[in-house]
Amino acid sequence: MIKVYIEKTRKDAKIPVYANSFDAGADVCACEDAVLDINSTRVIPTGLKVAIPEGYEIQIRPRSGLSLNTRLRVANSPGTIDAGYRDEIGIIMHNTSVVNEGDFYVTEKHNRQGVYHIKKGDRIAQIVLQQVPKIEFVETDCVADIGKDRGGGFGSTGVR
Repeated sequence: MIKVYIEKTRKDAKIPVYANSFDAGADVCACEDAVLDINSTRVIPTGLKVAIPEGYEIQIRPRSGLSLNTRLRVANSPGTIDAGYRDEIGIIMHNTSVVNEGDFYVTEKHNRQGVYHIKKGDRIAQIVLQQVPKIEFVETDCVADIGKDRGGGFGSTGVR
């Protein structure tokens, strides 16, 4: 287990928790109410700062249930929190709705288009600690000459 020191910037901020002992990600909560209008993006504060060990990052990832049951998405998934970052963690959320069918809360399971309300304490994302080795970049005249070039890309192998 790797220690990550965490500071609450607000007394009522919630420390991330693993829902189950075998989960890869710990759930992160919003520390204030927020509204995401249709087709809008905003940073949702967590009220948390972390000190990540050198050689690691924390990745911000979506929660599968939130992605399935709402039109909200973690905008830059996975988001990276570098080991040297010491400011408050914010979750960049995007409402993919393009029409307004009404006002909804993230706790509702319907995946309808409209304005979404996040309440303080709602679990909106998860964090995963990931080791990140440094890359030694070696310039070459032709990368196709190194190893095997499988060619293609961007769907070249089909879907079936």
